[in-house]
Amino acid sequence: MGSREFVGYCSFTKAIEHLGDRWSLLIVRELGMVGPRGFNDLVTGLPGRISRSVLTDRLRRLETLGLVSRRDGPDPHPAYRLTAVGEGLMPTLGSLRAWADTWLPEDPDMLERDPDVVLGWLSQRVDPDRAPRRSVVLEFRLHHHHDRRYWLVLQLGVEPYGCLTDPLLRPDRYVYLESSMPALLALARGRRDWSDAFEDGSVTAAGDPDLLRRLTEWFRPAESPHTRVEP
Repeated sequence: MGSREFVGYCSFTKAIEHLGDRWSLLIVRELGMVGPRGFNDLVTGLPGRISRSVLTDRLRRLETLGLVSRRDGPDPHPAYRLTAVGEGLMPTLGSLRAWADTWLPEDPDMLERDPDVVLGWLSQRVDPDRAPRRSVVLEFRLHHHHDRRYWLVLQLGVEPYGCLTDPLLRPDRYVYLESSMPALLALARGRRDWSDAFEDGSVTAAGDPDLLRRLTEWFRPAESPHTRVEP
C-alpha cells in the first residue's frame, strides 16, 4: 500500500473510531437539521432511546472533537449547537442517507415474507406504452436463495401482474434474472435503472437475446432523488 493510500486509510479509520458508534452521527444530524437543542430536547428528540449518561458522554466527545459547542442559558442544561466543523459533516450525512435509502431495505426479510409487495412495486415501474406485444415472464431469483423464485408477467395492453407460482408460458418467453435483494428493491422503488444494474453485475440475466436487449425499454427510467416518493 502506497503512502498516500495509507494516509487515506488512517483518516477513514480515525473517523470510524470517533464517530462510528450508534449515537454520535444522529446527534450531529439532529443539531444540523433542527438547530441548537437543549440536553432534554436531545434526549426526547433522538430516534430510539438514549440514556442520559450515554448522551452526556457523546456530547463531551463531540465537543472535544470540535463538532459541537454549548452555550449556557436560563435552561438548567446548556444549548448545544454545531460548529463549522460539525456543519461540514452535513453533506456527508446527506449522501449517506441517500445511499441507505437506495440500498438498505428497511426490513431485510420483507421479500421472503411479502414478495407480492415487491412485485407490485416492480409492476408500477413498467411503462405501459412500451411493454412487449407478446407475453414475457421475468423470473427472479435472489442471490443465495436459488430455491425461491418470483415471476412478473408483462404484455402490452395488459396490467402487469406478479406470480408466486410459475405461470407456465412457453420457455422462449422467459427472461431469467438473478439479483441481490437490495438491487431488486432499488429497481422496484425506481431508484436505479436496469442498465446500471446490468452494467455493474448486481443483476444478471439470461434468456432470448432479443428479449434481453429490449428489457430495459419496458420500464420507466429511475426517478430523480428530488422527485422520489417512498412506496
